[in-house]
Amino acid sequence: MKRLFSIALLSGLLTTYVAGQTLSTPPSGNNQKSSITQFIGSLVTVTVDYSSPDVTSPTGEDRTGKIWGELVPYGLSDLSFGVGFGSGNPAPWRAGANESTVITFSHDVEIEGKAIAAGSYGLHLIPRETEPWTWIFTKNTDQWGSYNYDEADDVLRVDVEAAESAYHEWLTYAFDDRQPESAVLALKWEKKSIPMTISVPDYNDLYVKTFDRELTGGAGFTYQNYVAASQFCLANNTHLEKGLEWAEDAISAPFVGVSNFNTLQNKASIQMAMEKMSEAEETMMAAIKDPTATSLQIHQFGRQLITMDRKDKALEVFKYNHDRYEGAWPTNVGMARGLAAVGQYDEALKHAEMAVEEAPDDVNKKSMMDAVEKLKNKQDFN
Repeated sequence: MKRLFSIALLSGLLTTYVAGQTLSTPPSGNNQKSSITQFIGSLVTVTVDYSSPDVTSPTGEDRTGKIWGELVPYGLSDLSFGVGFGSGNPAPWRAGANESTVITFSHDVEIEGKAIAAGSYGLHLIPRETEPWTWIFTKNTDQWGSYNYDEADDVLRVDVEAAESAYHEWLTYAFDDRQPESAVLALKWEKKSIPMTISVPDYNDLYVKTFDRELTGGAGFTYQNYVAASQFCLANNTHLEKGLEWAEDAISAPFVGVSNFNTLQNKASIQMAMEKMSEAEETMMAAIKDPTATSLQIHQFGRQLITMDRKDKALEVFKYNHDRYEGAWPTNVGMARGLAAVGQYDEALKHAEMAVEEAPDDVNKKSMMDAVEKLKNKQDFN
């Protein structure tokens, strides 16, 4: 009875093994699994999961010069072994080893200018000796190699030019060129590199939509985030109406908005970009009269007005700054600039000479001494 019980127990264990998961054995052919992820900007990710064969065979043979066109045949291949194995369709290369290479896009992107939706795709490649090579993106991500490849599963094909490359013993995917809106992904093995350019369409629109969503959540409870969102619009000259809306929220949104020099200046900057000059000037005048405005901030606005050829208005701002801060540095510098800009060189010289005495360091003192010499000769100074 005890022996029968032992046999029954062993039989149960064998049944459990057969019905359970397989062991975590080393990868077939020692083709190690690899993965690489690259961000494009801060939102879009591209991930490639693949198995990586090497030029040296499992038996130690150096296969340099025998990879392309031999181990990896040119064109499509018959992988049925003459017995109808797999789908029996002419198949591309799996662009790696073992299981299918899988590429995943977090957002909609373009490959070589052709659109592909967010998601995961089996990645295959048709190598060619003299013609462009073809990347294939397929819906089937679970197959082993390309044995069950079916062209009906293709989502996208793009042609690219293969290039000579520095030697790579292990098949490697790498991102060679990384820009805010695009990246170049390349398969590198032996002495070949096969690239694809991945770009993010409507890059600015993607960020603006993301900001709009985030600002309805926790991010919307600090005015600084509204400023940052509006500054993105300004820096990229995009969605300026939305940027102006966010700039106003930073100032006056209930429980969140803060009216200070920085938020008012931010709003004025976007109004200027939208060529709403009278509104921008009104906003900026409110900014410089805000209690948070420093003498240096007011001074910089005056200089900005000079570059915009608003010389009379610049002098008005410099005078306000001089009176408000009682001649403290750099208000006499501003007076000298403003008066010189409207041709009042003698008055400008008096303020420049006072600025020399007030200069907080040798660099500023030397700069104002040079200004004094120019003003003596009725010249403007930068």
